Amino acid sequence: MPAKACQDATEDSGLLKLLSALFYAGSSFLITVVNKTVLTSFRFPSYMCLGIGQMFATLVVLYAAKKSKAVQFQDFDKSILLKIFPLPLLYVGNHVTGLASTKKLSLPMFTVLRKFTILMTMILEVYILRKSFSKQLVYSVAAIVLGAMVAASSDLAFDMEGYIFILLNDAFTATSNVYTKKKVGTEGLGKYGVLFYNALFIIVPTILASAFTGDLNEAVRFEDWVKATFIFCFLMSCFMGFVLMYSIVLCSYYNSALTTTVVGAIKNIAVAYVGIFVGGDYLFSWTNFIGLSICMTGGLVYSYLTFNNKSSGSNTEGAPELKIHIIQDSIKKYSLK
Repeated sequence: MPAKACQDATEDSGLLKLLSALFYAGSSFLITVVNKTVLTSFRFPSYMCLGIGQMFATLVVLYAAKKSKAVQFQDFDKSILLKIFPLPLLYVGNHVTGLASTKKLSLPMFTVLRKFTILMTMILEVYILRKSFSKQLVYSVAAIVLGAMVAASSDLAFDMEGYIFILLNDAFTATSNVYTKKKVGTEGLGKYGVLFYNALFIIVPTILASAFTGDLNEAVRFEDWVKATFIFCFLMSCFMGFVLMYSIVLCSYYNSALTTTVVGAIKNIAVAYVGIFVGGDYLFSWTNFIGLSICMTGGLVYSYLTFNNKSSGSNTEGAPELKIHIIQDSIKKYSLK
């Protein structure tokens, strides 16, 4: 009986991992398309104000849910800032650079250059979470990066500012994923506390920065506020901003930071090829398309290796951690001699 209960618990855990991953993939795909519509199709001038709207939606939804006792998380006190740091800084950096790069780059190029997040996440997990990876996974990541470089080398709509924003977004995303995995288990915060206090700590500084740079003024003077279609897309982007952040925290809670990044890569496969036909800002070239395909193939191989290892039971993330513990124990023994 205990063995059967253990098997059922394992199956339930596997299902939660899969569902949280699919939820993140779907949310990430939808918000990319909606943000692209708002910033490119409608030419909304302020990606920073769009981010503020997404933060505000997060605060409203979670505050209402807490008051109605639908969710629970710690009330504000002096310990909150120390518990959650540096996530608020990473959160705002990820928001601003992500929206800026979405506006500057075509969907396929945005997708390709986002692949560098996987490499950055692997490096950060090695140094911060003390994990190790098999050669097959390293080679698949190398293929992803190679494909991204090939595709980017022939980008006919090259935009230096856009490339800087997307690489910064990669760094912020990778660091945020790793630290989210660490912070989501912090006593008193949990999934909802991480989301709420992230938005709470950064929304006012972001509004001030937007006002100082003139970004807020441009948003207020935007002509399409009278159009119902734009208002719908803007509100949808704000709500999807909350949904995306929740899905990231949920996926990181049930999986690893690396798995969250891999799921993002799977989603990008759909985004890249849809962007070739939707959006109107993709300039076709064979070199770019081949590089894009190499990158996507590497992403599929990487995803297969990752989820195949997870499904094999014992060959999970516990193995690298065991290896590290053995190394650390041996170091301690030598230091005692």
